[in-house]
Amino acid sequence: MTVSATQSEIGGIRERLDGQLLLPGDHGYHAARAVWNALVDRHPKMIIRCASTRDVVLAVRAARELDLEIGVRCGGHNALGFAVPDGGLMIDLSLMGAVRVDPVQRRAWVQGGALLGALDAASQRYGLATTAGNVSHTGVGGLTLGGGMGWLARQCGLACDNVISYQVVTAAGDIVRASPAEHPDLFWGLRGGGGNFGVVTEFQFRLHPVGTQAMAAEFSFPARRALRALSGWRDLLSSAPRQATLTADVGRDGMATLGFAWVGDLAPGRRLLQAMRALGRPAGERVQELPYLELQRRSDSVQQHALRRYSKGHYLKELPDEALEAFLARGAGPREAENERGELLPNVGLVAYGGAIADVPDEDSPFSHRDALVEYGAGTSWSDAAEDQDRVAAARRSAAALSPYASGAYVNFLSDEGADSMLHAYSAEKLARLTAVKDAYDPENVFHLNHNIKPAPRSA
Repeated sequence: MTVSATQSEIGGIRERLDGQLLLPGDHGYHAARAVWNALVDRHPKMIIRCASTRDVVLAVRAARELDLEIGVRCGGHNALGFAVPDGGLMIDLSLMGAVRVDPVQRRAWVQGGALLGALDAASQRYGLATTAGNVSHTGVGGLTLGGGMGWLARQCGLACDNVISYQVVTAAGDIVRASPAEHPDLFWGLRGGGGNFGVVTEFQFRLHPVGTQAMAAEFSFPARRALRALSGWRDLLSSAPRQATLTADVGRDGMATLGFAWVGDLAPGRRLLQAMRALGRPAGERVQELPYLELQRRSDSVQQHALRRYSKGHYLKELPDEALEAFLARGAGPREAENERGELLPNVGLVAYGGAIADVPDEDSPFSHRDALVEYGAGTSWSDAAEDQDRVAAARRSAAALSPYASGAYVNFLSDEGADSMLHAYSAEKLARLTAVKDAYDPENVFHLNHNIKPAPRSA
């Protein structure tokens, strides 16, 4: 049962914080509770905007003393809005956004509230980078704890593969360091197990000398006539250099866009353009040579805040022609294909895996499906609440059309898969191992507002 904080207790919390305590009615409260998905509209009882690891310890202990649910906000990009606990305590890490880089050791120390853009900018001053996602206002923490796909993953591994150590505040309010040598069970669990085991207040990353140049290539075909070109694109997946991440998208304009993102020496990337041009005669071609930082920001405006959002996704080990046809159709029935209801269909995309992702032994981390050929996603965004039901139904239908070919799902992309959702992300063996880590570091499931690993039942 939730305990109400007295004015004296609230004052005591405020006095001890390096950061800020916000209550309903305080200036800044509503801005702090707003997250990326505008479908999320919940009201925490209090928000602690932490400015230090000490603040995080205080926040965890205060929540436990007051029996308040804990939500943890980094970038606020989780589509289900786990960061915002209705009537609970939000631990807001956004004030903890510092990044420090040692270019000689090729290391980056990143606070738990940092955004991907800050990590990229600090690293690129020296021509270095580590794998980060493709929207610069995403939080480093949430992306990395789930695994972390990005344009560098095929040549450098996932974000979680590049973490050297974590600083974590546990459910007991203790500060621990997790690395291969210290708390190795926790280190393993954090490499893809999500926010189940504590609040990470600092990541230490390995950086790579990738240079500063990138290329983005896009070839557009009418989706109804794109099967042949998409089949050729599929055939390139097995031979594409690791610097290339092949992509395929179908948008609301009815066009299929096939292409790749390239990071590194551009000469081999220019040769790959020849193979792309051999796929067929496109309706449009766009090739950009651009700084890596700009590549990392290309989707920022598309993925802006304040829109209502829903998404579903799968991993696929194979892409038979039937899967390609279902992908191009986006779940449309005959009526939707012929009338304006087609405007409600989601954007769908395929992103190539393989390369360095598959080099890491499966047992080395909770992150699973390293043998995936591609990741599929169906995503939709809108502003009119009257469209909620239709938008969600269309995205579900699109994803369902690909489900016969699916081998699992990315934990950061899980939405409403139901009671068996975690089995889409992890094998039974990995779930058992994750449960053991949960039992050791959060046996009371204090951190349960996430894709939850439940502790083992306690004997009476």
